[in-house]
Amino acid sequence: MNDRDTLIDDLGGYRFKPHEMPILPGSPANPDHPNTRRAAYLAIGVFMGLVGGAQNGFLLANTPALQAKFAITPVEAGWLTVAFYSTYATMSMLLFRVRQEFGIQPFVRWAMAGLVAANFVQMIEPGYYPELAARAVAGMTASGLSALAIYYLMQGLPPKIRVGGLVISLGLTQVAFPLTRALSPALLVDGDIGHVFQFQFAMSLLGFGMVYMLRLPPGVRHKTFEKLDIPSIALFVIGVASLCAFLIQGRIQWWDTPWLGQALAVAILGLGGCLLIEANRKSPMLDLSWLSSRSILSLALVGATVRILVAEQGFGASGLFSALGYGNEQLTGYFWVLAGATFGGMALSVARLDPKDLTRPVLFAILVICIAAFADTRTGVMTRPQDLYVTQAAIAFAAVFAMGPIMMEGMLRAIAAGPSFVIGFIAIFSLSQSLGGLAGISLLSAFHTVRLKTHLIDAGSTLTLANHQLGQALGNAARTVAPFQTDPALRQQVAASGITQKVGREAAVLAFNDVFFLIGMLAALTFVAVFVPWLINRIRGRNPLAKELAFMEAMIARTRQ
Repeated sequence: MNDRDTLIDDLGGYRFKPHEMPILPGSPANPDHPNTRRAAYLAIGVFMGLVGGAQNGFLLANTPALQAKFAITPVEAGWLTVAFYSTYATMSMLLFRVRQEFGIQPFVRWAMAGLVAANFVQMIEPGYYPELAARAVAGMTASGLSALAIYYLMQGLPPKIRVGGLVISLGLTQVAFPLTRALSPALLVDGDIGHVFQFQFAMSLLGFGMVYMLRLPPGVRHKTFEKLDIPSIALFVIGVASLCAFLIQGRIQWWDTPWLGQALAVAILGLGGCLLIEANRKSPMLDLSWLSSRSILSLALVGATVRILVAEQGFGASGLFSALGYGNEQLTGYFWVLAGATFGGMALSVARLDPKDLTRPVLFAILVICIAAFADTRTGVMTRPQDLYVTQAAIAFAAVFAMGPIMMEGMLRAIAAGPSFVIGFIAIFSLSQSLGGLAGISLLSAFHTVRLKTHLIDAGSTLTLANHQLGQALGNAARTVAPFQTDPALRQQVAASGITQKVGREAAVLAFNDVFFLIGMLAALTFVAVFVPWLINRIRGRNPLAKELAFMEAMIARTRQ
């Protein structure tokens, strides 16, 4: 049966012009709005993008305060992150089907109601397990808010750059991470995370009021759900959730914990079962022949690799400052710089977006990350946040500048292949971003731990009584604490403890320099892997997206007739 034969008119009697009709079932129409309404749509889209990114941003920025509030261990705090990512990484596929089946307005209402409910539960602080459930719901709603932000942004943007709503929504999610870290110290009055929960609840209420006052235009629906969707989606969620648990808890409990192997086995079985069902369906959600094509696999691999490279910032620089004793209060200016650089990368990505050459900005971004990572290998125990403003701002800029073209290429390929292929790309792109980021942090964390032990062993081999410099340092440290400690034995013990802490801090910094070097090497290899085929295509005068661009131009021409 043709897709058009199963469309359900959800336009409520509205008569739209051909170019105003929805692009896909489940998406709103795109009428010609007056300028004031267009500006309102744009403002709401920006706000919803930031709110969606802030759901996880505030959690990551305030994990120590959250542990103190609920009196939980780092392992228990890790499960909060697992709960969020398990739903955030998987719900995009399900929510796409929901929008097509039930329409855009029910989706908006349920997404916003879920957001308000999750933030309300957090605000009343009922305990750890309700907080765990709230984080899972927040992950679902954050995934929904990404789509909601795209729709509102596309209503507010001029038709010529309307497709830029995809890039802006992705960029706003990234802007929210440094922005929440910059705002958190002002909200954490006396270390009370309750003010953060109140702020989140206020934002969710404001967002709920915005989408209620200015609704999205109606669209068309499409019967999509089938009986096999239930076991397929269930196995997909179980597999991804187990993989998230493996990646997040692995770097907290270390990788020799026995149950982590079991979690990885469950992940393989869950995802394998999902793929087995999809491979034998008449109308699969995930078309494996298309998803396993060279172009889509390459795109997903590049997207995941860029996320791994960007982990240099989330784990490397942040971990370095933590090892040097800097807290969020001392890093406020640093995070404002990152937020500004991320916003700049998003704006320039939209302005320079050229569908005819989407690889060039990706190459530029990877090269920027490579140079910045190698530059960061010069850090030391006297490094201040201001010393990394330029390099870390460059990485923040490059992260968003690269992701927009990657997402755009995938959407072009999916739409040209057919509306049913869009859900497959959304699933693979969401997984590559979420799991790529988690895998990057896990990889760098494991590498840092190994290098830290190596540097500590090297330092320990020189800390002997025969070391004249060590004896001198111990003597100086003992004289420093002498006014406060009269017992000679305790004085020597305190002096030795101080020397040990300094050695540990220097070893940690050296290990982070090794992390930066590793990222630089990975970025260099990725640049070569992307540059060579791009150069070959340029020499031969071939555009890999020629068919997709021709299809899009023909589709736009038909809507204008």
